Amino acid sequence: MTLPAYVPKLRTPGVLAADLGVPLHRVLHVLRTRDHIRPAASAGRLRLYDRAALELVRKELEAIDSTRRQEESHGE
Repeated sequence: MTLPAYVPKLRTPGVLAADLGVPLHRVLHVLRTRDHIRPAASAGRLRLYDRAALELVRKELEAIDSTRRQEESHGE
C-alpha cells in the first residue's frame, strides 16, 4: 500500500477561526450561509475544511467587514 504524496491538512471550524484570528461564531456564520464553501471531509459529526476553504472564509469575512465599514461611514 502506497501513501499519497500529499496529505492535506484539514481544519475544524475552531482551527479556522484561530488561524484567521476571529471569533468562532463569525466563521460558523460564514460556513452556514455560504453554500459554495464545502467541507473537504467529515469525521463523524466534524466537518473538516482545507486550505482553499480557509481562503474563501477569509475573503467572505473581509467582504463583510468592508460592507460594515461602508455602512458605518454613510451613517455618520
